[in-house]
Amino acid sequence: MTQTDHLFLAVCDYPEHVPEDRWRSYARQQRELGLTFVRMAEFAWSRMEPRPGEYDWAWLDRAVEAYHAEGMRVVLCTPTATPPAWLIRAHPEILAHDTQGRVREFGSRRHYDFASPVYREHSRRITWAIAERYGQHPAVVGWQTDNEFGCHNTGRSYGGASAAAFPDWLAARYGTLDALNAAWGNVFWSMEYSGWAQIRPPNLTVTAPNPSHVLDYARFASAQIRDFQAQQVAVLRELSPGRFVTHNFMIFESGFDHYEVARGLDFATWDNYPTGMLEFFAPPGTAEEVKLRYARSGHPDLVSFNHDLYRCLVKAQDRLGREGRSSPNGFWVMEQQCGQVNWAPHNPLPADGAVQLWTAQAWAHGADVVSYFRWRAATMAQEVMHSGLLRHDETPDRGHAEVQRLDATQFPTGNVSARVALLHDYESLWILDEQTNGGPTYWAQTLAYYTALRSLGLDVDVLHPDDDLAQYVLVVAPALTLIPERRLQKLQADAEERLFVFGPRTGFRTESGCAYKNGQFGHHKDFFGVRCLNFESLRPGLTVRVGDHQAAEWTEGYELLGNATALTTYGSGPLRGQVAAVRNGNAVTIGAHAPGLIGEILQTLAAEVDLTPVLLPEGVRSSRRAGRTLIENWNPEEVQVSADAIHAITSSGSSEALTLAGTSWHLL
Repeated sequence: MTQTDHLFLAVCDYPEHVPEDRWRSYARQQRELGLTFVRMAEFAWSRMEPRPGEYDWAWLDRAVEAYHAEGMRVVLCTPTATPPAWLIRAHPEILAHDTQGRVREFGSRRHYDFASPVYREHSRRITWAIAERYGQHPAVVGWQTDNEFGCHNTGRSYGGASAAAFPDWLAARYGTLDALNAAWGNVFWSMEYSGWAQIRPPNLTVTAPNPSHVLDYARFASAQIRDFQAQQVAVLRELSPGRFVTHNFMIFESGFDHYEVARGLDFATWDNYPTGMLEFFAPPGTAEEVKLRYARSGHPDLVSFNHDLYRCLVKAQDRLGREGRSSPNGFWVMEQQCGQVNWAPHNPLPADGAVQLWTAQAWAHGADVVSYFRWRAATMAQEVMHSGLLRHDETPDRGHAEVQRLDATQFPTGNVSARVALLHDYESLWILDEQTNGGPTYWAQTLAYYTALRSLGLDVDVLHPDDDLAQYVLVVAPALTLIPERRLQKLQADAEERLFVFGPRTGFRTESGCAYKNGQFGHHKDFFGVRCLNFESLRPGLTVRVGDHQAAEWTEGYELLGNATALTTYGSGPLRGQVAAVRNGNAVTIGAHAPGLIGEILQTLAAEVDLTPVLLPEGVRSSRRAGRTLIENWNPEEVQVSADAIHAITSSGSSEALTLAGTSWHLL
């Protein structure tokens, strides 16, 4: 597949859900709508292999040929997210266990344990069979592995195969029980082990389990997903050379290390449902007010953070050893909401213009393909309330009309040349969220900094802290609570050439998840320029004055060391007079969770490194790609962007004020 020169549009379709006489007609309608790719077969194992060892490919042969005849390019999927009933009943040990130790039964999807050797063999077998059948078919341009790893809290099983494999994983990691007991601090509460078989998953404990135990179980479970997918990727590479391999990741999924699991993929894809995600991941601010304001569009930063994360997973592959494999495209949105969803607590219709806005935003953040979910609304089972481009009665729905009016050729492909990096680490996420101590979650703290950057009109790459940072002038690390020695040395070297900003709870944990014995920042207080004296979490409604701002949820008070200088101090509360934010050379550390303070400091630092920050109106965002600038209005009402702001974000010689209708976009 060759590099595209403009955005392509695609769709997810399910020929097994409709009569065969619709297939050719649907493919023709999709092509006439301007769609190029169609994804299919991710949940069709029971049709591919209705009984053990008895394959039925005839229907899928005809479906692929029907779409091929109309010029559609096909992305096929390995169907392993839905093992069929005959397999589960023959091998019930495949099933996973929830946090209460209960077996998660057949009758939905993602009902398997990644560590199960029996399931891995069947996964390899069906992957081999489908790849052998279609790996060289001229219509098939690529593969999606499985579907949405981790969805429905399925990234970790707390019994069965995973429970059996965990002690061996620990023995390989630590070597001896003495080393494990020391790393976890098991002398506390008499939790020391004298045999590997004594160790079980960290669930069903009387009170909170040891956080070090939780951290290592998260690492173990993530490694099972990594190895499970690697097996499929190896088969696809062998039997379908020249076709891309990807996986459709999810919204703020926390159950595994995406950098590790993405190893060997050609590019990442993800599934984007802006109104649904708003119900679960409201950004900083008053949650209900934010949810109401953006109920029909979603919040721009929740969406764009995931775009920036998945665009940059491709970059991370060099660090993880992709064997020089290059991506034919940037990243894809494999499932793009095009109407109401069915799985959130509330599911309003998107505003007029929202589908076009989401498509334009995806392009601006680096997507080369946007694929709408789904073609026709499902008339059966769990998703009958979910929309498609066609209604149940096969008439075009509202999203179809928006796609029909969209000219994808106006969106040229090319690089997103961000000069700001935001560092993100799943191990820090796991250990921070295990003991928030009443403070903000990892995602809430991270999004506070990301939102501040995007509010200033800055493009951002979301990277792993071990990635190459050479191209960036400002690096923001909102929540790296776990910084191993080797990583800290790298960050210190990186800080010689660029500005760094760190958030609260930075460097609080050792690699095993314990606190440093000499306090926060460990042996590297001289790099940060401070010693933490006190920290606290604040109950809702309790705030502390910090400079001209109010801190909520979390505060840390610092003592300056060496030549460090205070940027601001606390003006009220028990930390009054203590340092709240400090600069030590090129390293800035902010100890207060105060969005106003975060924005003020980031704006000052961005100007210092000539990034031309400009404070955009609430709900307005800008992005640059391939020499074009996209201005987005996510508000329900009309908004005017000043001429000065347009000049700053486009760097043009002359600019005029821009008036944007509600839920709309403008390309400059």
